[in-house]
Amino acid sequence: QVRLVESGGGLVQPGGSLRLSCAASGSILSINGMGWYRQAPGNERELVAHIASDGITTYADSVKGRFAISGISARNTVYLQMNSLKPEDTAVYSCNAGALVQGTTWPRVYWGQGTQVTVSS
Repeated sequence: QVRLVESGGGLVQPGGSLRLSCAASGSILSINGMGWYRQAPGNERELVAHIASDGITTYADSVKGRFAISGISARNTVYLQMNSLKPEDTAVYSCNAGALVQGTTWPRVYWGQGTQVTVSS
């Protein structure tokens, strides 16, 4: 019903930047928020950043001042600008969206497949 496609991951040196994109498509009536999560090997998945449909943003303490989330609007796309990357930012980054789709009554959360971000010299 909803497909989330992430792009923009890759290998970057410490101190570098990457921009992730996540596009939602399908029979979407509305999106109440989109977010980025990450999971490193041996760690639990953690919230990186979230943006609500009213524009309110939330960040993990570890990325405040370095990462910026933006988007949604009519394009149902969210971006994560990641600056001053550190080796500890290495993880699989996944996008999610809280969406109401045609034929349903309540919104639910949908997930993308994830994109690898590796910060290494």
